[in-house]
Parts: sequence; structure tokens; C-alpha cells
Amino acid sequence: MPAKHPPVVQISLDLQTLADAIPTAETAVKAGIDWLEVGTPLILGEGLHAVRALHERFPKHPVVADLKTMDAGFLECEMMARAGAHCVVVMSRAHEGTVRGAVEAGRKYGVKVMADIMLEADYVEAARRCEAWGADYIIHHIGFDERHVEVGKSPMTDLKAVVDAVNIPVQAVGGLSIEQAIQCPKVGAPLVVIGAPLAVQDHQFAPGPELERILREICEKVHAQA
Repeated sequence: MPAKHPPVVQISLDLQTLADAIPTAETAVKAGIDWLEVGTPLILGEGLHAVRALHERFPKHPVVADLKTMDAGFLECEMMARAGAHCVVVMSRAHEGTVRGAVEAGRKYGVKVMADIMLEADYVEAARRCEAWGADYIIHHIGFDERHVEVGKSPMTDLKAVVDAVNIPVQAVGGLSIEQAIQCPKVGAPLVVIGAPLAVQDHQFAPGPELERILREICEKVHAQA
């Protein structure tokens, strides 16, 4: 059995500019957040400069680069590692060489690889496959468009099966309520993500008006499960 991973609260900075992301990150850090995620909108808007800026501004808080890599796994992981990323995200539906390439770069540069199993027909098989290829974490993810078209779809449905299938930590993302997110460590998924629409407003991808209070309460409840 793998060593138990401590519960972690990660905020997904699903914003488009550093001008918006930095104040949001500051609020999150003040509230007790553990990890900072450079969400895909921020990756698109600011690139690896966002990773570097957050790493330099918050050196004690690991930075997750949500690249959703589908090709050039080694190169993209290498670039983000040099910018200060702690974790990079590669898609499980990418070619085996892409996932393994990201893992190779991760080992070389001391970066963890998170395999996102979004849109897989068989989540359990995909999670096992990515673990075999060397991924450090599995992300069980119901995507933004997916959950708005297939209303009510949630990672909670298959989360326990995914957790039981692998020996690496699992993260559940998308379509969760705040209470469901808080309960994830009890299901065996210790990496709790807070983003749209939990604390960052859905569709607008802007910080909610009570962000600090919400995050503080979430952090206290998640960390109490250690």
C-alpha cells in the first residue's frame, strides 16, 4: 500500500491574466491554500510566464501547470519545470510516448506528473494505464463543457472505483459541490481542487465575492482530515 498522502487544497486560477490571478492567489494563500494551479485559461493568456511569476511570488506554495498536454510531453514538462512548476498535467488520451515523455522530464527535473483521465470511456483502465506509465497522480476530471452539456455528471460517481484501482493519489475535479470537494479525502482522494464554479464564478471565471471566507472554511475542514 502507498504511503498516505496528506490532504491538500489547491486553487485553480482559471483566470486569463496575471493582473487578476496574482491578487486571487494572494487571497488564497492568506486563507491557507496549499497549492496554486495555473489554470488552462491562464496558461493560454500568459504562458509559462504565469508559472514563473507565481513560483517567484509564492515560493513555498507548489505550482501546478494545467497544460492538458496532448503531444511533446517531454518538452512541455521541461519548459514548465524550468519556469518553477511543481506538477504538470498530461492527458491520459495522449499517446503513450507523450505521457512517458512527460514522466521522463519530470524525473529529470523533479516535477510530478498528473494524468487527467477526462473523456475516457473506462476511467479505471485509464488510471491504471497511466500509473503503469509512471504518472505520479491521477485526475478524475469532468470537463467544463462536458458537465454543462451532460448536466448532473460528476466524478463522484466513479471516484471510489478509480481510487481503488491505483496506488497513487487521486484528485477529483469538475461538477462537485463545495461539500463534496471537502469529502474527497474521506473517499481516498486527498487532493482537493477549488475553482469554477466553487470559489471562482462559473462561466465568468472571476473570483467570487466571498473568496477568502469560503477558502478558509474549506482549508480548515480539509486539513482537519489529516
